[in-house]
Amino acid sequence: MQLLPDVSVVSKPALLDQPSDALHSWFGERGQPLLRVKQIRRRVLAGRAESFEQMSDLPKEIRGELAEHFTPLGTHIERHLIASDDTHKLLLKLHDGRTIECVLIQEAPRRTACISTQVGCGMGCVFCASGINGVVRNLTTGEILEQLVRLRNLTPVDGRLSNIVVMGMGEPLANLDSLIEALEIAGHKDGLGIGARHITISTVGLPVKMRALADLGKQYHLAVSLHAPNDLLRTRIVPTNSKTGIDDILAAADYFFEKTGRQVTYEYVLLGGLNDSPREARELATLLQGRKAHVNLIPFNKVEGLPYLSPGTDAQTVFIDTLRRAGISVKVRKRKGSEIDAACGQLRRQVEQELAVAAI
Repeated sequence: MQLLPDVSVVSKPALLDQPSDALHSWFGERGQPLLRVKQIRRRVLAGRAESFEQMSDLPKEIRGELAEHFTPLGTHIERHLIASDDTHKLLLKLHDGRTIECVLIQEAPRRTACISTQVGCGMGCVFCASGINGVVRNLTTGEILEQLVRLRNLTPVDGRLSNIVVMGMGEPLANLDSLIEALEIAGHKDGLGIGARHITISTVGLPVKMRALADLGKQYHLAVSLHAPNDLLRTRIVPTNSKTGIDDILAAADYFFEKTGRQVTYEYVLLGGLNDSPREARELATLLQGRKAHVNLIPFNKVEGLPYLSPGTDAQTVFIDTLRRAGISVKVRKRKGSEIDAACGQLRRQVEQELAVAAI
């Protein structure tokens, strides 16, 4: 059962979603200097303010008027889970009652934010909880930014986010314009100060958008969710592959490397008995030989309601050894936050199921 949004959640417009010219007009009508726009954005992004009352450098009457018309943050923390390894997962409720997930992964000296770009996902990867009910809508620039702000605010007062991975709910390149605008703001010195070299954007493989990202000339890192070494198997695992194909995806990845000089990472979820045999390992090695590439192997974590299995230890070892003997750079992703279902989409799905049961 897919729940309808809670329309009662609709609130005042969120500050980070307001165009600068609209805010300039708002302050101008009240005889306030235009620098107030930069001031209040900086207080939310860099100063950790979650209410206008905390912006003590603003006149009291302006703080009151701002609170009447806007909200500093338009999201609401619906659930906050903390794992024993200090991984934090937030389920955020949006203005329309929809929910998204974001995760703070802490492993000194890094503090990495994993963020979402859509409500749900339309790519249909068979093993992923995010796309079970499809995609609902793209996130706005402000909603993407707010995930970073919410996660940064979980760190110590003198702490900061060091890295961003855009690997949460949704296909990032399907919402490229809003994502890039959010990352540009986050990278500013008055924002979160996170440079492009510390940001990884993941994609299931949209060749046209991959080339558009390369043409921006930014130093983002690109991760392609490959999951299979041939089109027949990949289309079973990633249905949208039928519209693209591995050859076009690899050509776009090569273009990205040529334009940016940034090595491309290929994500590969190991599904027990499906794509983890020595044959697939040899095919993958052949596919990537001669390319400046890195393989990030991700042992599948069991998702309730899905029939897929985790790979066996022996199969995983053989897969890794086969790639390394072929000279392919490979690493197994370390599991973080396993006891809080840190994989994207799982908490959102769990909460929707709880609400569905309660509604019966």
